[in-house]
Amino acid sequence: MSTVQTKVPYGNRQARALCSMSQSARLDFIAEGLPIILKSAQGFWNAASQLNQSPREASVLEGFAEEEAAKTLILIDLVRCPAARVNERVGRIVKKIFYDHLARLIYAKAQGWKPINTTQLQEYVDSERQGHYLEGGMSEYIMPNWALYSRESTMYADIEIHEDLKPQWSDPKDWSGGVMRTQPISLLLAEALSAIGVFTLAGLQATAEIWGTVDFIDHQGGTETRALKRELARRLEKEGLVTEAATDQHGHFFYNIWQLPMYNIDFSKQDVPLEELEAAREAAYWAEVGYEHHGEY
Repeated sequence: MSTVQTKVPYGNRQARALCSMSQSARLDFIAEGLPIILKSAQGFWNAASQLNQSPREASVLEGFAEEEAAKTLILIDLVRCPAARVNERVGRIVKKIFYDHLARLIYAKAQGWKPINTTQLQEYVDSERQGHYLEGGMSEYIMPNWALYSRESTMYADIEIHEDLKPQWSDPKDWSGGVMRTQPISLLLAEALSAIGVFTLAGLQATAEIWGTVDFIDHQGGTETRALKRELARRLEKEGLVTEAATDQHGHFFYNIWQLPMYNIDFSKQDVPLEELEAAREAAYWAEVGYEHHGEY
């Protein structure tokens, strides 16, 4: 007679614990964790800044800083989610986004986009979550998702296979090309939100109450965002939550960079069939050379 075995629920990667918390307990717990995540991200960035003679290793640490900072933004979007909908979304957010490398990388990159509404933001994300895409002047090359490929090929030596089907070793490389590194936008934004007081429990409570009045699911965009940011800024100022460390640059990131809430956005990697890529490549080729030559030979 067989017995059902229970997986031991101990150890790390347990963000799903947020799913079973009440809203007040969840805010308390997130307020405790945000400074810890931010400190971790800053630690990676500071270490990367010391490795001028080791650009590949510096790039790895910079990537860690970017992803760590993105985790703060993911959690704050959970706070920004309307209370009536948070329970149905929290599981996907903490299980599919919080721990997913591609989702975190897109989350970080998305802070620099200017979509007009949530629907367009999803379209932007869709273009970044394709498992493979076409590259080259005539779309002649099938390439893996660049965010994931550049991350993995910087971190690890590995075996690769491309269209010639020949296995080859990948020597870890630095994709920055010697360009002077700048602090990741996700980290700059996390530091700004912290300085302005959003990371405090009272700041999170204010964020939840104010942003929770609008559900960002389709046409909601800049108009709603600007109004909610102004209201939150007034509340943070009124309650004395803005820190002495806050600067004009922090205000700029708060008002102009902080992205629309993304709790309803699909970040899962979208696998593209090889046949679809080959058909798209064929179409791109004939669009380039001209259809009048197609079928002459």
